[in-house]
Amino acid sequence: MSLIPSSPNEPMKITVILCTYNRCRTLSKALSSLAASVLPDSVSWEVLVIDNNSHDQTREVVQEFCNQYPDHFRYLLVSQSGKSFALNAGIRASQADVLAFTDDDITVDPYWLRNLTQNLSGEEWAGAAGKTILPHPFSPPTWLALDGPYGMAGILAPLFDRGDSPRELDWAPFGANMAYRKMMFEKYGFFRTDLGPTPDGQIPRFNEDTEFGRRLMSAGERLSYEPSAIVYHPIHEERSGKDYILSWWFDFGRAGVREEAGHTGTEAGWQRMAQTTRAVLVVLPRMTLKWLLAFNPKRRFYCKCLVWKTLGQVLEIRRLSSSEGATRS
Repeated sequence: MSLIPSSPNEPMKITVILCTYNRCRTLSKALSSLAASVLPDSVSWEVLVIDNNSHDQTREVVQEFCNQYPDHFRYLLVSQSGKSFALNAGIRASQADVLAFTDDDITVDPYWLRNLTQNLSGEEWAGAAGKTILPHPFSPPTWLALDGPYGMAGILAPLFDRGDSPRELDWAPFGANMAYRKMMFEKYGFFRTDLGPTPDGQIPRFNEDTEFGRRLMSAGERLSYEPSAIVYHPIHEERSGKDYILSWWFDFGRAGVREEAGHTGTEAGWQRMAQTTRAVLVVLPRMTLKWLLAFNPKRRFYCKCLVWKTLGQVLEIRRLSSSEGATRS
């Protein structure tokens, strides 16, 4: 399938790729907000909902929107578990010039899609990101800081706010609010399937989105930030507990090591892994001591989280080293 965009005389075609798994209750609200999108008549757009083998009423929910808005909603079942597999299937199934991405538990501003993609008809920008914020104020527990040196608001929800003025991004966007020219996937590859959420938890659940953005920026491509492209992302109750946050940091450590190894992959990659190993051996005792001696509850929990991150790095380094050893033998 060619990913070459349509000619300049043809209207822009946009596909919103939304992957979902067993979230039919929040999905309906997300699709309702997308159905209210306001775009110029010259733009052809659709929402492609990728059902990653859900076992609830996801298909029925999506079918209602397909029936009501046949020109703007489409359903695709992907039985292979893993968000990156679902994302990549959506990319292949789209005939659009521009691909926008969002989550199944969000609501979007009516002008979100228009504002997010408005600069992607030419070649200046490879992609774009908007502002993702909370729909309602949130009062954290006493041990959890949302901002400042120990802030973790971005862990509770994929919040993304680089200010109130458009600018070039120096930070990879999150999957809840980003768009790319489709040809970028032909040029640089698709989302990495060794990163991203899976039901069994065997793969680190992060970085499939940000890794792609970093891949493009490291190749010299430019990404724009459009603060008027607004997505509202809630904080789910289970994400404000200590167990979830600690597991987040553990997986974040694993994902970072796996991403680095995937980029370098050769002997230089393993030299860098050795450097990371030495750093871990220094960082882990130091962070453990800071955690145990901290009196401020927010600082104490933050230091504990860094310990969990380091433990995740250690586990992933050991896994990669064992895999490399097995390959060589």
